Amino acid sequence: MSNINLIIEERPASIGSFMVGRLLPFREKRMVGPFAFIDHMGPVCLSDSENVDVPPHPHIGLSTLTYLFEGSIMHRDSMGNEVEIKPGQVNWMTAGKGIVHSERTPGYLRNSDKMLHGLQIWVALPKELEEMEPEFFHVEEAGMPEWTEQGVHFKLIAGEVFGRKSAVPVYSPLYFIELKSTGRQSVKIGEHLFGESALYILDGGIEAEGNTFSPKQLLVAKDSKLCAFDMLENTTIYIFGGEPLPEERIIYWNFVATTPERIEEAKTMWLEQTFPPVPGETEFVPLPLQNKNIKPQHPN
Repeated sequence: MSNINLIIEERPASIGSFMVGRLLPFREKRMVGPFAFIDHMGPVCLSDSENVDVPPHPHIGLSTLTYLFEGSIMHRDSMGNEVEIKPGQVNWMTAGKGIVHSERTPGYLRNSDKMLHGLQIWVALPKELEEMEPEFFHVEEAGMPEWTEQGVHFKLIAGEVFGRKSAVPVYSPLYFIELKSTGRQSVKIGEHLFGESALYILDGGIEAEGNTFSPKQLLVAKDSKLCAFDMLENTTIYIFGGEPLPEERIIYWNFVATTPERIEEAKTMWLEQTFPPVPGETEFVPLPLQNKNIKPQHPN
């Protein structure tokens, strides 16, 4: 019997400045554990006249995790944080009751050619923490445990698993792991995983149950305890998951909540610009269609 419950192909989505590959949410799988949203950015080459410029926009009810493979993004938020994220580092921003942030190409790169490649992830907060005070943490690569087993290099980017713990301060039981292999290797790690689990192929490929899977595919497991596969040469994959949250989450634009009333409240707050501002920023991303009563769009 196959342990692969669902295969999700990256789908193109626009975030304004450029196209990304959307992985979650998906019609048949809204979340994997507490992971509610994953975008694969790039790889994209931006010319000396092209820059990432995502003006201030709000979030509630989630933590965002930004992890870059190439390039650089300047993060500014309504708590006054101004931090450049570079490859191998993690920006972990917890919105809680509400935060506003912008994401832009740093000033020193704006007039030169540059690459951008990475993952942007949303993790839903447990219901009892939805209205917590906002927080922001920037975690250097040294805060993420790394080790090698049987020719596979592991990095625990977030969460706790394999008896190791990342410095990224998560709020529910989860894991986000990078695996890299230069040669063909068999991997059997199901005994370490828990909850719901999925595997994303960035480079190379894997073989599982007699089938070969390629980059830009997300494989959702039926049972994380049965996670076993072969990594092909020069392969990089990401395994993520954890304990699912008991309540259904509503996702509308940049808002995640357990009740529609909280979503409506956040929409009104953004329309009336009563969220805290980002110091030094005057632009903002308008609420879609500028209509607080529009219905959320279901992802493809």
